[in-house]
Amino acid sequence: MAATGRSMLLSLLLFAVTLSLLEMYRGKFASSELMTIAGGFVSSLLFLLLLTFIGNYQEATGDRTGWGAVVVAEFVALIIAGTIHRVCITTCFLFSAGFLYEVDKLSGMVLARSESKVRRH
Repeated sequence: MAATGRSMLLSLLLFAVTLSLLEMYRGKFASSELMTIAGGFVSSLLFLLLLTFIGNYQEATGDRTGWGAVVVAEFVALIIAGTIHRVCITTCFLFSAGFLYEVDKLSGMVLARSESKVRRH
């Protein structure tokens, strides 16, 4: 429970700092094509941080985390990306899909490892 609480607090803090910096440098991110792609990447990091926060919150309250958390986090990240530039919405979605794939793969590996430890004992 303590690790979940720390992770939840840290992800919320990083979300707030990243969002603040993204909005402060909105003009810089919209200035060129490469920076627009970078704006989408930073927005997808916001997706990852918000997904971590929601998942840890649901874990702490005893709820089961599902696709609803992914949809809410993606929706918020896409709205934030839309405040930067229209192209940021597309790149945020693509980077977020890649992050979601990697998180799913990583959680599957951790789950398989924990199940193999339970079987041995």
